[in-house]
Amino acid sequence: MKRLSGWDAVLLYSETPNVHMHTLKVAVIELDHDRRDFDVDAFRRVIGGRLYKLEPFRFQLVDIPLKLHHPMWRENCDVDLTYHVRPWQVRAPGGRRELDEAIGEIASTPLDRDHPLWEMYFVEGLADDRIAVVGKIHHALADGVAAANLLARGMDLAPGPQSGRTRFAADPAPSTGELVRSAFADHLRHIGRIPRTVGYTAQGINRVRRSTRKLSPELTRPFTPPPTFMNHMLTPERRFATATLALADIKETGKTLGVTINDMVLALSAGALRKLLLRYDGMADHPLLASVPVSFDFSSDRISGNYFTGMLVALPSDLDDPLERVRRTHDNAFDAKEGHQLLGPELVSRWAAYFPPGPSESLFRWLATRDGQNKVLNLPISNVPGPREHGRVGGALVTEIYSVGPLTTGSGLNITVWSYVDQLNVSVLSDGATVDDPHELTDAVIDEFIEIRRAAGLSEKLTVIQTAMAQA
Repeated sequence: MKRLSGWDAVLLYSETPNVHMHTLKVAVIELDHDRRDFDVDAFRRVIGGRLYKLEPFRFQLVDIPLKLHHPMWRENCDVDLTYHVRPWQVRAPGGRRELDEAIGEIASTPLDRDHPLWEMYFVEGLADDRIAVVGKIHHALADGVAAANLLARGMDLAPGPQSGRTRFAADPAPSTGELVRSAFADHLRHIGRIPRTVGYTAQGINRVRRSTRKLSPELTRPFTPPPTFMNHMLTPERRFATATLALADIKETGKTLGVTINDMVLALSAGALRKLLLRYDGMADHPLLASVPVSFDFSSDRISGNYFTGMLVALPSDLDDPLERVRRTHDNAFDAKEGHQLLGPELVSRWAAYFPPGPSESLFRWLATRDGQNKVLNLPISNVPGPREHGRVGGALVTEIYSVGPLTTGSGLNITVWSYVDQLNVSVLSDGATVDDPHELTDAVIDEFIEIRRAAGLSEKLTVIQTAMAQA
Protein backbone atom coordinates (compact mmCIF):
# COMPACT_ATOMS: atom_id res chain seq x y z
CA MET A 1 0.00 0.00 0.00
CA LYS A 2 1.14 3.54 -0.68
CA ARG A 3 -0.67 6.83 -0.32
CA LEU A 4 -1.39 9.23 -3.16
CA SER A 5 0.54 12.45 -2.82
CA GLY A 6 -1.48 15.59 -2.24
CA TRP A 7 -1.04 16.62 -5.88
CA ASP A 8 -2.07 13.15 -7.13
CA ALA A 9 -5.14 13.34 -4.90
CA VAL A 10 -6.13 16.82 -6.10
CA LEU A 11 -6.16 15.48 -9.68
CA LEU A 12 -8.51 12.78 -8.43
CA TYR A 13 -10.76 15.20 -6.49
CA SER A 14 -11.10 17.52 -9.49
CA GLU A 15 -12.86 14.87 -11.58
CA THR A 16 -16.60 15.41 -12.07
CA PRO A 17 -19.21 14.01 -14.49
CA ASN A 18 -18.30 16.67 -17.07
CA VAL A 19 -14.58 17.08 -16.23
CA HIS A 20 -12.76 13.81 -16.92
CA MET A 21 -9.24 13.64 -15.54
CA HIS A 22 -7.68 10.98 -17.75
CA THR A 23 -4.90 11.51 -20.27
CA LEU A 24 -4.68 9.81 -23.66
CA LYS A 25 -1.68 8.24 -25.39
CA VAL A 26 -2.11 7.09 -29.00
CA ALA A 27 0.37 4.87 -30.82
CA VAL A 28 -0.10 4.14 -34.54
CA ILE A 29 1.47 0.79 -35.45
CA GLU A 30 2.49 -0.57 -38.83
CA LEU A 31 1.81 -4.26 -39.42
CA ASP A 32 4.11 -5.96 -41.92
CA HIS A 33 3.08 -9.05 -43.88
CA ASP A 34 4.23 -11.41 -41.12
CA ARG A 35 2.07 -9.68 -38.49
CA ARG A 36 -1.25 -9.09 -40.29
CA ASP A 37 -2.88 -11.57 -37.89
CA PHE A 38 -1.88 -9.47 -34.87
CA ASP A 39 -5.22 -8.99 -33.09
CA VAL A 40 -6.59 -7.87 -29.74
CA ASP A 41 -5.89 -11.26 -28.15
CA ALA A 42 -2.27 -11.11 -29.28
CA PHE A 43 -2.03 -7.58 -27.94
CA ARG A 44 -3.44 -8.70 -24.58
CA ARG A 45 -0.68 -11.31 -24.43
CA VAL A 46 1.91 -8.59 -25.15
CA ILE A 47 0.57 -6.40 -22.33
CA GLY A 48 0.27 -9.39 -20.01
CA GLY A 49 3.90 -10.24 -20.63
CA ARG A 50 4.94 -6.73 -19.63
CA LEU A 51 2.81 -6.17 -16.55
CA TYR A 52 5.82 -6.99 -14.42
CA LYS A 53 7.42 -3.69 -15.51
CA LEU A 54 4.21 -1.64 -15.80
CA GLU A 55 3.59 -1.44 -12.07
CA PRO A 56 1.03 1.43 -12.13
CA PHE A 57 -1.28 -0.75 -14.22
CA ARG A 58 -1.61 -2.99 -11.16
CA PHE A 59 -2.57 -0.18 -8.73
CA GLN A 60 -6.10 -0.24 -7.26
CA LEU A 61 -7.56 2.86 -5.62
CA VAL A 62 -8.59 2.47 -1.95
CA ASP A 63 -10.62 5.24 -0.29
CA ILE A 64 -10.10 6.10 3.38
CA PRO A 65 -13.16 5.78 5.66
CA LEU A 66 -14.99 9.07 6.22
CA LYS A 67 -12.48 10.72 3.82
CA LEU A 68 -10.07 11.23 6.70
CA HIS A 69 -7.11 11.42 4.32
CA HIS A 70 -6.02 11.06 0.72
CA PRO A 71 -6.74 7.64 -0.85
CA MET A 72 -4.13 4.91 -1.17
CA TRP A 73 -2.96 2.61 -3.94
CA ARG A 74 -3.20 -1.12 -3.32
CA GLU A 75 -0.34 -2.51 -5.35
CA ASN A 76 -0.18 -5.79 -7.27
CA CYS A 77 -3.93 -6.22 -7.61
CA ASP A 78 -5.43 -8.64 -10.13
CA VAL A 79 -5.71 -7.23 -13.65
CA ASP A 80 -8.46 -8.47 -15.97
CA LEU A 81 -6.98 -7.86 -19.41
CA THR A 82 -10.28 -8.69 -21.09
CA TYR A 83 -11.76 -5.68 -19.28
CA HIS A 84 -8.79 -3.33 -19.64
CA VAL A 85 -7.77 -4.09 -23.24
CA ARG A 86 -10.74 -3.56 -25.56
CA PRO A 87 -11.30 -3.83 -29.32
CA TRP A 88 -12.47 -0.86 -31.41
CA GLN A 89 -13.24 -0.55 -35.12
CA VAL A 90 -12.98 2.78 -36.95
CA ARG A 91 -15.21 3.54 -39.89
CA ALA A 92 -13.89 3.61 -43.45
CA PRO A 93 -11.65 4.86 -44.95
CA GLY A 94 -9.67 4.75 -41.70
CA GLY A 95 -7.68 7.97 -42.01
CA ARG A 96 -6.82 10.75 -39.59
CA ARG A 97 -10.38 12.02 -39.24
CA GLU A 98 -11.82 8.58 -38.53
CA LEU A 99 -9.20 7.77 -35.88
CA ASP A 100 -9.59 11.20 -34.29
CA GLU A 101 -13.34 10.63 -34.13
CA ALA A 102 -12.84 7.29 -32.38
CA ILE A 103 -10.41 8.83 -29.87
CA GLY A 104 -12.96 11.54 -29.06
CA GLU A 105 -15.55 8.87 -28.28
CA ILE A 106 -13.06 6.96 -26.12
CA ALA A 107 -12.22 10.16 -24.24
CA SER A 108 -15.88 10.97 -23.52
CA THR A 109 -16.36 8.49 -20.66
CA PRO A 110 -14.57 8.53 -17.28
CA LEU A 111 -12.59 5.61 -15.93
CA ASP A 112 -14.31 3.25 -13.49
CA ARG A 113 -12.69 3.57 -10.06
CA ASP A 114 -13.65 0.00 -9.14
CA HIS A 115 -10.82 -1.11 -11.46
CA PRO A 116 -7.21 -0.01 -11.93
CA LEU A 117 -7.42 3.41 -13.51
CA TRP A 118 -6.44 2.65 -17.10
CA GLU A 119 -7.86 1.20 -20.30
CA MET A 120 -6.35 0.38 -23.69
CA TYR A 121 -8.20 0.25 -26.97
CA PHE A 122 -6.97 -1.91 -29.85
CA VAL A 123 -8.17 0.08 -32.85
CA GLU A 124 -8.54 -1.68 -36.19
CA GLY A 125 -9.71 -0.50 -39.60
CA LEU A 126 -6.95 2.05 -40.28
CA ALA A 127 -5.67 2.49 -43.81
CA ASP A 128 -2.37 0.98 -45.03
CA ASP A 129 -2.45 -2.08 -42.79
CA ARG A 130 -2.06 -0.10 -39.59
CA ILE A 131 -3.62 -0.35 -36.19
CA ALA A 132 -3.66 2.06 -33.27
CA VAL A 133 -3.46 1.57 -29.54
CA VAL A 134 -5.20 4.23 -27.44
CA GLY A 135 -4.12 4.28 -23.81
CA LYS A 136 -6.44 5.99 -21.33
CA ILE A 137 -4.71 6.66 -17.99
CA HIS A 138 -5.98 8.66 -15.03
CA HIS A 139 -3.87 11.75 -14.37
CA ALA A 140 -3.71 10.82 -10.68
CA LEU A 141 -1.64 7.82 -11.76
CA ALA A 142 1.01 9.58 -13.87
CA ASP A 143 2.06 12.98 -15.21
CA GLY A 144 3.56 13.58 -18.65
CA VAL A 145 7.10 12.54 -17.76
CA ALA A 146 5.96 9.39 -15.95
CA ALA A 147 3.57 8.52 -18.79
CA ALA A 148 6.37 8.90 -21.34
CA ASN A 149 8.57 6.56 -19.29
CA LEU A 150 5.68 4.13 -18.90
CA LEU A 151 5.09 4.22 -22.66
CA ALA A 152 8.77 3.48 -23.29
CA ARG A 153 8.55 0.45 -21.01
CA GLY A 154 5.53 -0.77 -22.91
CA MET A 155 7.39 -0.67 -26.21
CA ASP A 156 10.44 -2.63 -27.35
CA LEU A 157 12.77 0.36 -27.17
CA ALA A 158 15.46 -1.87 -25.73
CA PRO A 159 15.89 -5.58 -26.50
CA GLY A 160 15.63 -7.99 -23.61
CA PRO A 161 13.67 -10.92 -22.22
CA GLN A 162 9.98 -10.41 -21.56
CA SER A 163 8.20 -11.98 -18.61
CA GLY A 164 5.32 -14.33 -19.31
CA ARG A 165 3.64 -13.55 -16.02
CA THR A 166 0.13 -12.12 -16.32
CA ARG A 167 -0.98 -12.58 -12.69
CA PHE A 168 0.69 -11.44 -9.50
CA ALA A 169 0.17 -12.11 -5.85
CA ALA A 170 -2.33 -9.38 -4.96
CA ASP A 171 -1.73 -7.34 -1.84
CA PRO A 172 -4.39 -8.13 0.78
CA ALA A 173 -7.16 -5.58 1.18
CA PRO A 174 -6.45 -3.42 4.26
CA SER A 175 -8.91 -3.36 7.14
CA THR A 176 -10.79 -0.23 8.16
CA GLY A 177 -8.69 0.01 11.30
CA GLU A 178 -5.45 -0.18 9.32
CA LEU A 179 -6.59 2.58 6.96
CA VAL A 180 -7.63 4.89 9.81
CA ARG A 181 -4.44 4.30 11.82
CA SER A 182 -2.32 4.89 8.74
CA ALA A 183 -4.22 8.10 7.98
CA PHE A 184 -3.65 9.55 11.45
CA ALA A 185 0.03 8.59 11.42
CA ASP A 186 0.51 10.27 8.03
CA HIS A 187 -1.31 13.39 9.22
CA LEU A 188 1.17 13.65 12.09
CA ARG A 189 4.06 13.40 9.62
CA HIS A 190 2.55 16.18 7.51
CA ILE A 191 2.06 18.38 10.57
CA GLY A 192 5.77 17.97 11.22
CA ARG A 193 6.53 19.17 7.69
CA ILE A 194 4.53 22.41 8.01
CA PRO A 195 7.53 24.51 9.19
CA ARG A 196 9.55 23.42 6.15
CA THR A 197 6.63 24.15 3.81
CA VAL A 198 6.10 27.59 5.35
CA GLY A 199 9.85 28.25 5.10
CA TYR A 200 9.89 27.18 1.43
CA THR A 201 6.98 29.54 0.74
CA ALA A 202 8.58 32.47 2.57
CA GLN A 203 11.89 31.98 0.74
CA GLY A 204 10.08 32.03 -2.61
CA ILE A 205 8.15 35.20 -1.78
CA ASN A 206 11.36 36.92 -0.64
CA ARG A 207 13.14 35.92 -3.87
CA VAL A 208 10.32 37.43 -5.92
CA ARG A 209 10.41 40.65 -3.86
CA ARG A 210 14.18 40.99 -4.29
CA SER A 211 14.07 40.36 -8.03
CA THR A 212 14.88 43.45 -10.12
CA ARG A 213 13.14 42.07 -13.22
CA LYS A 214 9.74 43.63 -13.81
CA LEU A 215 7.23 41.18 -15.18
CA SER A 216 4.54 42.13 -17.68
CA PRO A 217 1.16 43.34 -16.39
CA GLU A 218 -0.49 40.17 -17.69
CA LEU A 219 1.84 38.04 -15.57
CA THR A 220 1.58 40.14 -12.44
CA ARG A 221 -2.21 39.75 -12.57
CA PRO A 222 -2.47 36.05 -13.45
CA PHE A 223 -5.97 35.45 -12.13
CA THR A 224 -7.84 37.63 -14.62
CA PRO A 225 -7.83 35.84 -18.00
CA PRO A 226 -10.03 37.46 -20.64
CA PRO A 227 -13.48 35.99 -21.36
CA THR A 228 -13.43 33.87 -24.55
CA PHE A 229 -15.48 31.32 -26.49
CA MET A 230 -13.42 28.51 -24.94
CA ASN A 231 -14.24 29.32 -21.30
CA HIS A 232 -17.57 28.01 -20.04
CA MET A 233 -19.17 25.06 -18.27
CA LEU A 234 -18.01 21.90 -20.03
CA THR A 235 -20.16 19.21 -21.59
CA PRO A 236 -19.22 15.52 -21.03
CA GLU A 237 -18.62 14.96 -24.77
CA ARG A 238 -15.03 15.06 -26.01
CA ARG A 239 -13.75 15.74 -29.53
CA PHE A 240 -10.21 15.13 -30.70
CA ALA A 241 -7.99 16.34 -33.55
CA THR A 242 -4.37 15.87 -34.59
CA ALA A 243 -1.77 17.32 -36.92
CA THR A 244 1.83 16.38 -37.66
CA LEU A 245 4.76 18.70 -38.39
CA ALA A 246 8.38 17.84 -39.11
CA LEU A 247 10.56 18.36 -36.06
CA ALA A 248 13.38 19.46 -38.37
CA ASP A 249 11.21 22.31 -39.72
CA ILE A 250 10.38 23.44 -36.19
CA LYS A 251 14.06 23.38 -35.18
CA GLU A 252 15.09 25.28 -38.32
CA THR A 253 12.49 27.96 -37.70
CA GLY A 254 13.34 28.27 -34.02
CA LYS A 255 17.06 28.54 -34.77
CA THR A 256 16.43 31.25 -37.39
CA LEU A 257 14.33 33.27 -34.95
CA GLY A 258 16.50 32.57 -31.88
CA VAL A 259 13.80 30.80 -29.87
CA THR A 260 13.32 27.34 -28.36
CA ILE A 261 11.03 24.53 -29.50
CA ASN A 262 8.79 25.28 -26.54
CA ASP A 263 8.62 28.94 -27.60
CA MET A 264 7.61 27.77 -31.09
CA VAL A 265 4.85 25.56 -29.68
CA LEU A 266 3.45 28.46 -27.64
CA ALA A 267 3.76 30.92 -30.53
CA LEU A 268 2.00 28.53 -32.93
CA SER A 269 -0.75 28.12 -30.34
CA ALA A 270 -1.06 31.89 -29.89
CA GLY A 271 -1.44 32.49 -33.63
CA ALA A 272 -3.85 29.61 -34.14
CA LEU A 273 -6.00 30.68 -31.19
CA ARG A 274 -6.04 34.24 -32.55
CA LYS A 275 -7.65 32.90 -35.73
CA LEU A 276 -10.33 31.11 -33.69
CA LEU A 277 -10.90 34.11 -31.44
CA LEU A 278 -11.60 36.25 -34.52
CA ARG A 279 -13.89 33.55 -35.91
CA TYR A 280 -15.91 32.80 -32.77
CA ASP A 281 -15.65 35.99 -30.68
CA GLY A 282 -15.16 38.50 -33.48
CA MET A 283 -12.15 40.01 -31.70
CA ALA A 284 -8.74 39.16 -30.27
CA ASP A 285 -7.96 42.24 -28.19
CA HIS A 286 -6.27 40.71 -25.15
CA PRO A 287 -3.51 38.18 -24.48
CA LEU A 288 -4.63 34.75 -23.37
CA LEU A 289 -3.35 33.04 -20.25
CA ALA A 290 -2.09 29.50 -20.76
CA SER A 291 -1.11 27.07 -18.04
CA VAL A 292 2.06 25.29 -19.14
CA PRO A 293 2.99 22.20 -17.08
CA VAL A 294 6.56 22.25 -15.82
CA SER A 295 8.05 19.11 -14.32
CA PHE A 296 10.45 19.16 -11.37
CA ASP A 297 11.32 15.46 -11.56
CA PHE A 298 12.68 14.26 -14.91
CA SER A 299 13.89 10.89 -13.61
CA SER A 300 13.99 8.42 -16.49
CA ASP A 301 12.86 5.54 -14.28
CA ARG A 302 9.83 7.28 -12.72
CA ILE A 303 6.61 5.73 -14.07
CA SER A 304 3.96 7.03 -11.68
CA GLY A 305 3.02 10.08 -9.66
CA ASN A 306 2.77 13.78 -10.47
CA TYR A 307 5.75 16.06 -10.06
CA PHE A 308 4.77 19.15 -12.01
CA THR A 309 3.17 22.49 -11.57
CA GLY A 310 1.46 24.91 -13.93
CA MET A 311 3.37 27.97 -15.13
CA LEU A 312 1.11 30.78 -16.37
CA VAL A 313 2.27 32.27 -19.67
CA ALA A 314 0.67 35.22 -21.46
CA LEU A 315 0.03 34.29 -25.11
CA PRO A 316 0.14 37.38 -27.37
CA SER A 317 -2.93 36.44 -29.37
CA ASP A 318 -3.74 40.15 -29.57
CA LEU A 319 -0.79 40.85 -31.88
CA ASP A 320 -1.34 40.72 -35.64
CA ASP A 321 2.28 40.31 -36.80
CA PRO A 322 3.44 36.64 -36.67
CA LEU A 323 7.11 37.43 -35.95
CA GLU A 324 6.15 39.87 -33.22
CA ARG A 325 4.00 37.11 -31.69
CA VAL A 326 7.02 34.80 -31.68
CA ARG A 327 9.25 37.42 -30.06
CA ARG A 328 6.64 38.37 -27.45
CA THR A 329 5.92 34.70 -26.71
CA HIS A 330 9.63 34.10 -26.11
CA ASP A 331 9.84 37.09 -23.73
CA ASN A 332 6.67 36.17 -21.85
CA ALA A 333 7.73 32.53 -21.47
CA PHE A 334 11.13 33.65 -20.15
CA ASP A 335 9.48 36.00 -17.65
CA ALA A 336 7.03 33.31 -16.54
CA LYS A 337 9.79 30.75 -16.09
CA GLU A 338 11.91 33.16 -14.06
CA GLY A 339 8.98 34.06 -11.81
CA HIS A 340 8.08 30.39 -11.46
CA GLN A 341 11.61 29.46 -10.41
CA LEU A 342 11.86 32.38 -8.01
CA LEU A 343 8.62 31.50 -6.27
CA GLY A 344 9.55 27.81 -6.11
CA PRO A 345 8.42 25.07 -8.52
CA GLU A 346 7.16 22.81 -5.71
CA LEU A 347 5.07 25.44 -3.95
CA VAL A 348 1.62 24.27 -5.07
CA SER A 349 2.38 20.56 -4.82
CA ARG A 350 3.69 20.94 -1.25
CA TRP A 351 0.57 22.75 -0.07
CA ALA A 352 -1.65 20.25 -1.92
CA ALA A 353 -0.78 17.69 0.75
CA TYR A 354 -3.03 19.64 3.13
CA PHE A 355 -6.11 19.79 0.90
CA PRO A 356 -8.98 18.03 2.75
CA PRO A 357 -10.63 15.35 0.56
CA GLY A 358 -14.32 16.03 1.25
CA PRO A 359 -14.32 19.84 0.92
CA SER A 360 -11.98 19.64 -2.09
CA GLU A 361 -14.34 17.31 -3.95
CA SER A 362 -17.32 19.53 -3.10
CA LEU A 363 -15.49 22.63 -4.34
CA PHE A 364 -14.58 21.03 -7.67
CA ARG A 365 -18.13 19.74 -8.17
CA TRP A 366 -19.46 23.25 -7.56
CA LEU A 367 -16.94 24.84 -9.93
CA ALA A 368 -17.74 22.29 -12.66
CA THR A 369 -21.39 23.40 -12.70
CA ARG A 370 -20.62 27.10 -12.94
CA ASP A 371 -21.29 28.56 -16.38
CA GLY A 372 -19.11 31.61 -15.87
CA GLN A 373 -15.66 32.46 -17.13
CA ASN A 374 -12.57 30.66 -15.83
CA LYS A 375 -10.94 32.98 -13.30
CA VAL A 376 -7.54 31.29 -13.40
CA LEU A 377 -6.59 30.53 -17.02
CA ASN A 378 -7.89 30.23 -20.57
CA LEU A 379 -6.46 26.81 -21.47
CA PRO A 380 -3.62 24.36 -20.76
CA ILE A 381 -0.84 23.87 -23.34
CA SER A 382 1.74 21.10 -22.94
CA ASN A 383 4.93 20.24 -24.80
CA VAL A 384 6.44 16.87 -23.84
CA PRO A 385 9.56 15.35 -25.45
CA GLY A 386 8.74 11.80 -26.49
CA PRO A 387 10.97 8.87 -27.48
CA ARG A 388 13.84 9.66 -29.85
CA GLU A 389 13.91 6.12 -31.22
CA HIS A 390 11.21 4.10 -32.93
CA GLY A 391 9.53 1.64 -30.61
CA ARG A 392 7.85 -1.66 -31.35
CA VAL A 393 4.85 -3.47 -29.92
CA GLY A 394 4.77 -7.20 -30.42
CA GLY A 395 7.54 -6.70 -32.98
CA ALA A 396 5.44 -4.23 -35.02
CA LEU A 397 6.81 -0.73 -35.72
CA VAL A 398 5.28 2.25 -33.89
CA THR A 399 5.19 4.97 -36.54
CA GLU A 400 3.41 7.78 -34.65
CA ILE A 401 2.63 8.80 -31.08
CA TYR A 402 0.05 11.39 -30.00
CA SER A 403 -0.88 12.51 -26.52
CA VAL A 404 -3.35 14.85 -24.88
CA GLY A 405 -4.12 15.89 -21.33
CA PRO A 406 -7.57 16.48 -19.83
CA LEU A 407 -9.80 19.50 -20.10
CA THR A 408 -9.84 21.48 -16.87
CA THR A 409 -12.82 23.14 -15.23
CA GLY A 410 -14.03 26.04 -17.33
CA SER A 411 -11.55 25.46 -20.17
CA GLY A 412 -12.96 23.83 -23.28
CA LEU A 413 -9.65 23.35 -25.11
CA ASN A 414 -6.40 21.51 -24.42
CA ILE A 415 -3.37 21.60 -26.75
CA THR A 416 -0.74 18.92 -26.17
CA VAL A 417 2.39 18.45 -28.29
CA TRP A 418 4.56 15.33 -28.24
CA SER A 419 7.69 14.88 -30.29
CA TYR A 420 8.47 11.39 -31.57
CA VAL A 421 11.64 10.63 -33.55
CA ASP A 422 11.34 13.14 -36.48
CA GLN A 423 7.77 14.28 -35.79
CA LEU A 424 6.15 17.07 -33.79
CA ASN A 425 2.64 15.76 -33.19
CA VAL A 426 -0.07 18.23 -32.17
CA SER A 427 -3.21 17.03 -30.39
CA VAL A 428 -6.28 19.09 -29.52
CA LEU A 429 -9.06 18.05 -27.16
CA SER A 430 -12.32 19.97 -26.87
CA ASP A 431 -15.71 19.40 -25.37
CA GLY A 432 -18.93 19.31 -27.38
CA ALA A 433 -19.72 23.03 -27.10
CA THR A 434 -16.47 24.94 -27.69
CA VAL A 435 -15.79 24.56 -31.42
CA ASP A 436 -17.68 23.07 -34.35
CA ASP A 437 -14.68 20.86 -35.15
CA PRO A 438 -11.35 20.73 -33.25
CA HIS A 439 -9.57 20.29 -36.60
CA GLU A 440 -10.21 24.01 -37.03
CA LEU A 441 -7.50 24.54 -34.43
CA THR A 442 -5.02 21.96 -35.80
CA ASP A 443 -5.50 23.42 -39.31
CA ALA A 444 -4.90 26.89 -37.86
CA VAL A 445 -1.65 25.67 -36.23
CA ILE A 446 -0.34 24.53 -39.63
CA ASP A 447 -1.44 27.79 -41.28
CA GLU A 448 0.28 29.76 -38.53
CA PHE A 449 3.51 27.81 -38.99
CA ILE A 450 3.50 28.58 -42.72
CA GLU A 451 2.89 32.28 -41.95
CA ILE A 452 5.80 32.38 -39.50
CA ARG A 453 8.16 30.70 -41.97
CA ARG A 454 7.05 33.06 -44.76
CA ALA A 455 7.65 36.09 -42.53
CA ALA A 456 11.06 34.70 -41.50
CA GLY A 457 12.12 34.25 -45.13
CA LEU A 458 12.05 30.46 -44.97
CA SER A 459 10.49 28.05 -47.41
CA GLU A 460 6.72 27.81 -47.09
CA LYS A 461 6.87 24.22 -48.33
CA LEU A 462 6.85 22.04 -45.22
CA THR A 463 8.65 18.72 -44.98
CA VAL A 464 6.16 15.95 -45.63
CA ILE A 465 5.99 13.36 -42.87
CA GLN A 466 4.47 10.18 -44.24
CA THR A 467 1.96 8.96 -41.65
CA ALA A 468 -0.97 6.59 -41.70
CA MET A 469 -3.10 9.39 -40.29
CA ALA A 470 -2.26 11.74 -43.16
CA GLN A 471 -5.27 10.60 -45.15
CA ALA A 472 -8.31 12.83 -44.87
